[in-house]
Amino acid sequence: MSEAMQDSGIAVIGGSGLERMAGVEVIDTREMTTPFGPPSAPLMKLTAEGERFWFLSRHGDRHDIAPHRVNYRANLWALDQLGVCRVIAVNAVGVIPVEPPLGTLAVPDQLIDYSWGRESTFFDGESGPLEHIDLTEPYDAGLRQALIGDAAALGIPCRAGGIYGVTQGPRLETRAEVDRLARDGVEYIGMTGMPEAVLARELALEYACLAVLVNRAAGRGEAAIHADLEENLTRGAEAAGRVALALIVSAAEPSAEDD
Repeated sequence: MSEAMQDSGIAVIGGSGLERMAGVEVIDTREMTTPFGPPSAPLMKLTAEGERFWFLSRHGDRHDIAPHRVNYRANLWALDQLGVCRVIAVNAVGVIPVEPPLGTLAVPDQLIDYSWGRESTFFDGESGPLEHIDLTEPYDAGLRQALIGDAAALGIPCRAGGIYGVTQGPRLETRAEVDRLARDGVEYIGMTGMPEAVLARELALEYACLAVLVNRAAGRGEAAIHADLEENLTRGAEAAGRVALALIVSAAEPSAEDD
C-alpha cells in the first residue's frame, strides 16, 4: 500500500497537545518551504488507529507567533502540497451568548472578518492570478456536519452554528467592541479564523472550524476574562482532539486496493 493510500487526507491545525493524546503516535516530522516562506512549525504526521493525518501548530512549537503574524499562506500551501484535502481548524474563542458552558465546543457556520493587514489571498495578481473567490458559505457543510455528529456520538457538548468574528489581536476586545460585534450577530470571537478559511477555499480544501469556548467576551461575564481560561482551554482542547480523531478514524473508507 502506498503512503498516499494510507493517509487520510485530513489535517488538523491548532495548538499543541494533539500529538500527546492517548493512542496517537508521531511517525514523521516534515520541514517544508513554500513560495511564501516557512510554515509556522514543522508538520507532524500522526497516526491513530492506523489512520494517518497531518498536524500543524498554528502559533509555532513555542506558541510565540502572534495571530496577526501567522504565515497563513505558507501553512495552507504546505498542507495542500502534502495532499491534504480536508482541514479541521481548532480555534480558541471567547463567547458572547451566556448559555454555552465554557470548556465546551462549537462549530460555526459563518464568519465576519475584522482583521486587517494580513496576507489573505493567493489570487492577488502577483503570487497567483487575480480571482474573486466565492465565500458565501465559508465552511464546508459536510465537514461541519461530520464534526457535529461525531461530538454528539461521543457525548461531548457542541453548539452547532453561529458567527465567528475574527479580530486582529493579540489584545482582547473592549466592552464597546464586543457590544458592536454582538450587534453584528457575532457569537464567537477569535483571532485566527481568517485568512485561513479563504485560503483553504482558494486551494479547494474542505475546511471547518472546531471552536473551543475558553472565556466570556469582555463585559459578558461576572468573572475576569482570564479566570479559569487555562482550565477551559485544556478541557476544551482535549474534547476537540477526541472529536477530530473520531472524524479521522470514521472517515477512513477502505478501497479495493486495500484488500
